[in-house]
Amino acid sequence: MEQTGPIAAALAWLAGAALDPEACRREWERTASGLALLPAGRRWDVLLVPGRLGRPALRLLLEPPVVPGRRRLLGAGPVLFDPGDDSLGFLVPVGTAARWVGTGVRAAGAGAWVVVPHPARRGPGPSWLVAPDGSGRLTDPVPLELALHEAAAGLGGPGEHL
Repeated sequence: MEQTGPIAAALAWLAGAALDPEACRREWERTASGLALLPAGRRWDVLLVPGRLGRPALRLLLEPPVVPGRRRLLGAGPVLFDPGDDSLGFLVPVGTAARWVGTGVRAAGAGAWVVVPHPARRGPGPSWLVAPDGSGRLTDPVPLELALHEAAAGLGGPGEHL
């Protein structure tokens, strides 16, 4: 069954990262898991952040400022969630992984492979917290870094480590 609308646009955009986009689409449709293995470094890199740091950072990127006069960070592109290791994967521009320096953040760029769910996938296992919309929008690493710093400052007291 041919999909249309935002899901179809997101599916086409994600599958475009695959070495064989049509095979990727078939894999998503054919398997019950709705997961595909895609190469990072073609359309996007991924910054993998522990959940206890990534969730508050994502909230900072998405929520309007609470304090009047405080600028809102610029939003987020697609964000993966992996409940297996409680991590968030922020899709960022290609090349970010090679330049990223940050404690507790793993980077997946050229040469790495990432498990990516179908854009409409629901259920247990990897899923989208912010689903792709097919536009190609990615999370800007500068506001992400600021959000991660602010989120880290709000974590526990001295002696808590990532």
